[in-house]
Amino acid sequence: MALTLDDKKPKPGDMIEIFRPGYMHWALYIGNDLVIHLAPPSELPGAGFNSKGSVYSSKAKVKMEKIWVVVGDDQWRVNNQLDDKYQVRPIHEILRDAQGYVNTVLPYCLFSQNCEHFVTEVRYGKAESRQAVASSALAGLGLILAGAVAAFIRGGSETNKNDEY
Repeated sequence: MALTLDDKKPKPGDMIEIFRPGYMHWALYIGNDLVIHLAPPSELPGAGFNSKGSVYSSKAKVKMEKIWVVVGDDQWRVNNQLDDKYQVRPIHEILRDAQGYVNTVLPYCLFSQNCEHFVTEVRYGKAESRQAVASSALAGLGLILAGAVAAFIRGGSETNKNDEY
C-alpha cells in the first residue's frame, strides 16, 4: 500500500499529488477511497519518467478509480496548492462536474491540458499547472543551452578554419 507523505486524510474535492519517478500525477479525491483523474494511455503506477507516452499522447481518458489503484506504490499527499490564489468552488459542484467527465476522452497536452490542469479546472474553475510551467521553462532553457553549444561549436570550427589560412 502506498504511503501518504503526511497523515492528512483526504476530503472530497481535495487535490491528490502523486509522486511518480520524474513527474507528478494529479487526481481529485471524491470520497469512499475514489479519485477521478485524467489519464493518457501511459499513465500507470510505477510507469515513471521512462514512459514517454504522455509526451506523445494527444488524448486522455477521465477515469474514476480507487485511490490505491492510481497511487500504486508511489507516495502521495493532499495538495490544494492554489487555495490561496483562487476561491474553491462549492464541493457539490466540484463533485458533480468531476463525475460528469468520467469516461470522457479529452484532448491532452503535457504543457497545456494535463492531469494537473484537469483537477485545478474542476476544483477552482481555472486550469493551471505549476508542473507544466516548470517543464516549459526547463525545455526553453534546454533549447537555449543547445543553441549556445551549437553556436560555440560552429564558432570554434570557423575560428580554426580562419586560423589555417
